Amino acid sequence: MSVFKFIPLFVYLLIAYLIVFAVQGENATTVLSSVIVSINLFSGAVFNLTWNGVLLNLGIIFLFIEIIKSTRTTNASIIDHMLSALVFIGFLVVFIVMKGAASEAFFVIMMMSLVDVIAGFSITITSARKDFSVDRQL
Repeated sequence: MSVFKFIPLFVYLLIAYLIVFAVQGENATTVLSSVIVSINLFSGAVFNLTWNGVLLNLGIIFLFIEIIKSTRTTNASIIDHMLSALVFIGFLVVFIVMKGAASEAFFVIMMMSLVDVIAGFSITITSARKDFSVDRQL
């Protein structure tokens, strides 16, 4: 069970997209844009929730959790950051290679993955610098 805490959460979004692309093929964009729930608001407007919206919201939640995870200063956090970088590379390859991945939602989630990588390394370096005092000689 402790192995799962080192797996970047964005890998689950990447796998979800890959499953949709594999199952739906050319229809993946249509499936991801399909409305799950329509809610009539008091203003008279209709709020439509799509699968892309669900995945984007999960991406925001995952980004928050990953940034919280990056505040650890253990040796395993370096492995976590390297895995996050590999997940971003996976997103980038899928974005470049697969036709169905050329959507705004996929691009935004890919950029969230990039922010996870950059923030993870930055926060870990800053936290580690505060944990260790370095004597400077003039």
